[in-house]
Amino acid sequence: MKKIVAILVFVLAFTANSNAQDQAVKTVALEQTKGEFTQKNLTISEGSYIFEIANNHSGVDVGFVLIEKGKDASNPENHIKTAYVTKVVAEGKTEQSNVTTLEKGEYVYFCPLNKTPQYTLTVE
Repeated sequence: MKKIVAILVFVLAFTANSNAQDQAVKTVALEQTKGEFTQKNLTISEGSYIFEIANNHSGVDVGFVLIEKGKDASNPENHIKTAYVTKVVAEGKTEQSNVTTLEKGEYVYFCPLNKTPQYTLTVE
């Protein structure tokens, strides 16, 4: 009986580990220069992401805002707050967001501090 329980525990642990690897958090690296992101539009698969934002001579501190496409970007209630960088990104620095899980659909990203246009992020 102990042998059966040990085998079941091993199989369950292996299955949980395999599922965890399938659900790994990926990083989306974005760079901002003066008034714009260098990556204009993105297409990614659904899943969990950390957004890594680099400030490359933008002339100001930068941030990152992500919203569902079609929602009012000026209303902070519509922002996906986990996608905010955890610290404002100073000149020459890189900062990250918290883990953000995205489902299929279209999103918009921009930086209100650097006054960038809004760019499309498509999740397939």
